[in-house]
Amino acid sequence: MSEGKKMTSSRRHHLKSLMLQIAAGWLEQEKKDAIVAKEAYIAENCPAPDLSGDTAALMEICKKLHHAIDKIDEERYDTAAKVEKVDKEIQDLKLKVIELAGVKKPALKKVRMSADAMLKALLGSKHTVNMDLRANLKQVKKETKEESTEAVGDWRKNIEDKADRKKMFESS
Repeated sequence: MSEGKKMTSSRRHHLKSLMLQIAAGWLEQEKKDAIVAKEAYIAENCPAPDLSGDTAALMEICKKLHHAIDKIDEERYDTAAKVEKVDKEIQDLKLKVIELAGVKKPALKKVRMSADAMLKALLGSKHTVNMDLRANLKQVKKETKEESTEAVGDWRKNIEDKADRKKMFESS
């Protein structure tokens, strides 16, 4: 298929169903192979017991079987304990990785809410706290600066003094 052409939905569904059928066939075959392998292992490692004999021989066979079962149970318990320990270590390592990576905080959304509404949300509807922040502020009177006019002087007088100096330079 070229890049420009697209597959029709019916063709895509047909191919998908074919793939699912093939996969289902493979799963069935795997199950059959597992059963055959299990039977072969049992036939190889567990031969059928010889039950022809007196009761003493049969009792001896039973004791051997019980001893073998006990040994297998101990091994199963040991492996289960090892698996549990390894699972716990894996979980601890996952937690350490999360701690090292740090928890990503989501971006905060801007919420328009008054202080009263925030307190009511935090403390619950029982607590009615009136939070008028301006009422708690101190009243401060603004002081106006009065500039002394004496220190600055009259500006007209300064101009007249400079004019007198200018005349002095011109006359000399």
